[in-house]
Amino acid sequence: MAKKIILIFLFFSVCILRVQAAEAVAQAQKFADLEPIKKDDRVLIMAPHPDDEAIGCAGVIQQALAKGAKVRIVYLTNGEHNQLAFIVYEKRLTFRKGEFIHMGEVRRKEAIEAMKLLGLNENDLIFLGYPDFGTFAMFGRYWGSKKPFKDLLTRISSVPYKDNFSFGAPYLPENILNDLKKVLLDYKPTKIFISHPSDVNVDHKTFYLFLQVALADLDKEIPRPKIYPYLIHRLGWPLPRHYHPELSLEPPVQFLDKQINWMKFPLTKEQLDKKYKTILCYRSQTQSSAFYLLSFARKSELFGDYSDIELAPQMSLKEKAVQFFGFSDMYEDQNTGVLGKIENHIQDKEQISYAVIDDSLLIRIRKEKEFNRRFSLYLYIFGYSYQSPFSSMPKIRIITKYKSFKVFGGRKMIKPEGASLSLEPNSLILRLPLKVLGDPEFILVSVRAYNRGTLPVESSGFRKIVVE
Repeated sequence: MAKKIILIFLFFSVCILRVQAAEAVAQAQKFADLEPIKKDDRVLIMAPHPDDEAIGCAGVIQQALAKGAKVRIVYLTNGEHNQLAFIVYEKRLTFRKGEFIHMGEVRRKEAIEAMKLLGLNENDLIFLGYPDFGTFAMFGRYWGSKKPFKDLLTRISSVPYKDNFSFGAPYLPENILNDLKKVLLDYKPTKIFISHPSDVNVDHKTFYLFLQVALADLDKEIPRPKIYPYLIHRLGWPLPRHYHPELSLEPPVQFLDKQINWMKFPLTKEQLDKKYKTILCYRSQTQSSAFYLLSFARKSELFGDYSDIELAPQMSLKEKAVQFFGFSDMYEDQNTGVLGKIENHIQDKEQISYAVIDDSLLIRIRKEKEFNRRFSLYLYIFGYSYQSPFSSMPKIRIITKYKSFKVFGGRKMIKPEGASLSLEPNSLILRLPLKVLGDPEFILVSVRAYNRGTLPVESSGFRKIVVE
């Protein structure tokens, strides 16, 4: 046991040292400034939990109000699942249903206090109140379900907060989507600040997914707003921890060459001081995690999204090179025998790349060393079609283990015709027919690759793939 603890400690020590060294390199890079906020802007901040809006966007909120722009905030959850923080805050165990609701009420009141400090009033805040740490399961497995999602700890299956916008709504993804569409139709934002699709917190990436679907549904009803994702949760980031007003917020090193267009928003001293005080309004969280939360109170805020991947369909002709979006290499499909040099579409060599060929989506994962039997993948693939309601579109989850794979549609395992897995010494190619995804116009896909242990060796946040 002692040996195992030492190895774990050494592993995380090496990770931290690597991140620190890499972030020093990141600080030397230059990023564009965030586009100026104008008086006629209608800014919408989308926060998965109360405190995310302060951590990621307190400076932007102040700047927008100073310019005379309108600002509104919508919270996906009330954040009732952070039991450790509340044990520290209230100095008692909190595991009963009523205690969880109390936790959510505390965080809602903290948000009202915090945003008042920035210049907003309670009418500018919209609390939905869906299940903390449950929205991703809802998005992937509960569309069209007769029974709503039930939280494993709280045993709650509908929004319990009487003062919330969505009070009484069953925990179904259709309700989140409809609520969000109501907010967008009513407010018609010009700029949206949303949690990042690569955030490791499931509620954060899920809010981004719901936004993508809502905007696609409303494509002909409201002007397309500009989207600015902000990152909160990533292993070993940001460093150093605690309050460092002399430092800028830099991207994690693993995101420096991942096709993300990073932008910075510089804070004045007055804006930074107020952001610091705003974060401290969340006493239920800062009593246990101030060292982490205050590490976002720096002289800049950071925003950036992936660019869309646009894939033209290809045919499996032997004499034709197959073009993957992502890296330059050779590709041979064991099913079709296609062999050719893949064009390099970007400067860096991505570990994960995509192609559409013979009406199928191909996902390729490249690895430096040969694959072994402990290699596995977790993929989430959601297709969107303008001709079909998103609730009726397939929600695909794929788990691979070495040469075998399982495909799930919602909560059921399926065996789609035409799906295949090709394993080469240094790459793996998964093929999934587009009809399995509902013949979509675009696809939202996330890939995590594991070789040993529980930490991914490669992962991508949700990417939007447009099928031309």
